[in-house]
This record gives sequence, C-alpha cells and structure tokens, in this order.
Amino acid sequence: MQLIDNTETLRATITHWRQQGERIGFVPTMGNLHQGHVTLVQEARRRCDRVVVSIFVNPLQFDRASDLNAYPRTLEQDCAHLNELADAVFTPTPTLMYPAGQQQQTRVTVPGIADVLEGALRPGHFDGVSTVVCKLFNLVQPDLACFGEKDYQQLALIRKMVTDLNMPLEIVGVPTVRAEDGLALSSRNGYLTPAEREQAPELAATMRWLAERMASGERDVAQLVSDGSARLNSRGFTTDGIDIVDADTLLPLTSESRAVVILMAAFLGKARLIDNQVVPL
Repeated sequence: MQLIDNTETLRATITHWRQQGERIGFVPTMGNLHQGHVTLVQEARRRCDRVVVSIFVNPLQFDRASDLNAYPRTLEQDCAHLNELADAVFTPTPTLMYPAGQQQQTRVTVPGIADVLEGALRPGHFDGVSTVVCKLFNLVQPDLACFGEKDYQQLALIRKMVTDLNMPLEIVGVPTVRAEDGLALSSRNGYLTPAEREQAPELAATMRWLAERMASGERDVAQLVSDGSARLNSRGFTTDGIDIVDADTLLPLTSESRAVVILMAAFLGKARLIDNQVVPL
C-alpha cells in the first residue's frame, strides 16, 4: 500500500494504472476508520482492480472550529485497517486542497438537496461536502466511488452532483454497517461514555418503531415525528431532528411517493448520532 501526500505522485500513480487498463475505485473518508469504512473499501475492491482511499479532515464542512480541532486524527491506525485492502492512501493537507485559502475557495453547491433537512440545520455544511468531494474526484479520477447509506442525504447530494456535472463515474451506495445491538457504526460513537453506549441503540429502535407504524399504514407524519421525539427524549436523548420524507426527492410525501425515508438525528451526551431507514409505501 502506497501512502501519497502530493498531487504529482497521485497523478503519476493513477496514470500508470490507467495505462495498464485497470479500473479504479475510490473511497473518500475523514479518517478515524471503523468497520463501516472498511466495508466501503471492501466493496470498492470487489468491483475494481485498484482502490484509493483518501483521509482528509475537511474544514469546510465543520460548523465550529472546536469540532474540527477535536476530530480524531488516527492515521497510523487507519493505515493498519487499510493495509490489505487499499492500493493507495491519499492524505492531502488543507493547504493542498485549498491553496487560495478556505474563504477564497471556489464552492460547489447542489441546490435543493443541500438546503433542506440536515442542510437547513447546518447551513453551508453540504457545500463543504460537495466542494471537497468534487475536488477529490478531479484529483483521483476514479471509475467508481463508494459511499455509505448511513449518510443518506450526503449520498443523494453526491449522486445529484455527479449527474448534474456529467462526471464519468459510478456512485455506489453501501448499506449501513451496524453493531450487534443495532447501533449504526460511526466515528462519532467514540464520543459516547460506556453508559451512553448502552443507551445508544435506542435511536435505531425508535426508528424501527416509526417504520413499523408507517408500514402498517400510518401517514400522519407530524404525529409520528412528535411521538418519535418524545420517545427519544424520554430515554436520555436530545432530539435534533426527525424527518419523514420522500425517499427519492427528500421532499414532503405526496400521493405519488413510492417510498419514505425516516431520517433520525439526536444528541446523546457529546455525540450527535444519525441514522435512517427506507420504508416502501
């Protein structure tokens, strides 16, 4: 596995693989890897001849400097996870990614998807995501890129950006990886205390409870959201948002909606946990 920290070596490596006729897969990450990330890399490996993983803590997608500074940097441990799976790990610096500075950086915006739901709660967050992913796609030039379905809105955003900008690559959504007790794996789970970790599966349990009610025919979204929030708050969470929307458009349900996605976000101690579930209608 090759560790690359500059664009010249990255481009030379990609060019060499291209000359060999090899198919290139890509998994962008912010490091602090867990089994969920490993599953993404395994899927890219299954589909491609070569796999590049990027590790870059992107300052553009953080709301607060304190969160950016506190984000775990675990490069040595991450490389150990990737050693048998990735052909190259790209570790750019903020200066490499944003040579003109973050404030002068050209931004990539995906209208609509970036402004609703999680985007409304965190203005500018998804512009940071789409900008860095677009830049990484330009640098790596993959045939395929894998993203986790746990970040449902992010996956929808990336798919729309790729379609709108006619990018010649395939976006693969990979199902959420969960612990045995149902908790979706996330780097942010590391912020949980042992007691909070025991409580944390209630987020997924509440989501399943709402999904079962919708599958049985309930359609009063406001009541479902109210009930879900009350249940979470009574179990030690602070609900940050429950949205029940069209799974394809992320807009309110209509008579033509074929499936709904339940999007969950709640604080448990210092950790903001998210999850989602699609329910066919």
